[in-house]
Amino acid sequence: MINTNFWVNKRVFITGHTGFKGSWLSLWLHSMGAKVYGYAQIPNTEPSLYHVCGIDEILEKSFIADIRDSKSLQEAMEFSSPEIVIHMAAQPLVRESYINPVDTYSINVMGTVNLFEAVRNCSSVKAVVNVTTDKCYENKEWVWGYRENEPMGGYDPYSSSKACSELVTSAYKNSFFYHNEKRFVGVASARAGNVIGGGDWAKDRLIPDCIKALMADQTIIIRNPYSIRPWQHVLEPLGGYLLLAEKLFEDGEKYSEAWNFGPYDIDAKPVEWIVQEMCNKWGTEANYRVDSNPQPHEAQYLKLDCSKANAILNWSPRWNLETAIEKIVSWTKAYRNNENMREVCIKHIKEYQS
Repeated sequence: MINTNFWVNKRVFITGHTGFKGSWLSLWLHSMGAKVYGYAQIPNTEPSLYHVCGIDEILEKSFIADIRDSKSLQEAMEFSSPEIVIHMAAQPLVRESYINPVDTYSINVMGTVNLFEAVRNCSSVKAVVNVTTDKCYENKEWVWGYRENEPMGGYDPYSSSKACSELVTSAYKNSFFYHNEKRFVGVASARAGNVIGGGDWAKDRLIPDCIKALMADQTIIIRNPYSIRPWQHVLEPLGGYLLLAEKLFEDGEKYSEAWNFGPYDIDAKPVEWIVQEMCNKWGTEANYRVDSNPQPHEAQYLKLDCSKANAILNWSPRWNLETAIEKIVSWTKAYRNNENMREVCIKHIKEYQS
């Protein structure tokens, strides 16, 4: 359970705050009384949750800059003097990584290096959470979930770059923070599943593709109907990151490890199941078809074993997949009706916390 009192007046530095997950996290932290500083490029979608919810209005400072710009990043962190850093800036798309592999590696690997260099030179930081992905594991298409001690891997540039980010995290933790008698910083990595939720307009993602089609009364087109993923509402892993950051701040030596934050096994569903559920909950004439064109390689079967987070952090999912889809549909219909989306997001956050 997140201790909301812990976050009152905590100075938190988020990279990637203009993205889908970053916007939700900024709202959540602000609602608990944290002082939030953000560092990211401008939103890469139009519309974006960042603009729809006016996230810039609730931040102490928003730095619009590139994670690959080490000087700007260092200056932003020194200005912010954060106690907690949550690193989410990334090139997050598998299909995009096939098109721009060099950018994917430079953002996801050297961006992580730059982040930890900035932390090294910022004495206020007590805890760092580096958010990677479930795809960092060497995928053997197992039917059981991957545990935190499984080998890193990655077939595609995105997955590989995130495995590299994990290795960078481990090296910096061991070399500069964990065994440093002069200055200890709690450092952990967080590996989440396929995150879904209202306000995601990214290209080549299942839920955004569904929403775009539904809003336009068009047929949904899906690429890999039988691929199984650990789907979870965006608030699930964000709650895990916040809980982990609390633990790192209070006892970094105990919690400076890698952590999985995924759904229950029963919610690891195939793509086609998700789309059918979306259509059913949307109503009207919603429908879909399968794209028969050849597609770039993506893993067919991927699940996470989250028993460590459950046993040690006392973290577990709160919303099952059906509830998550209900929340997405209700969020989208509120957006279509021109409601105050910041208030809608806060309402969902409070429902999740309760």
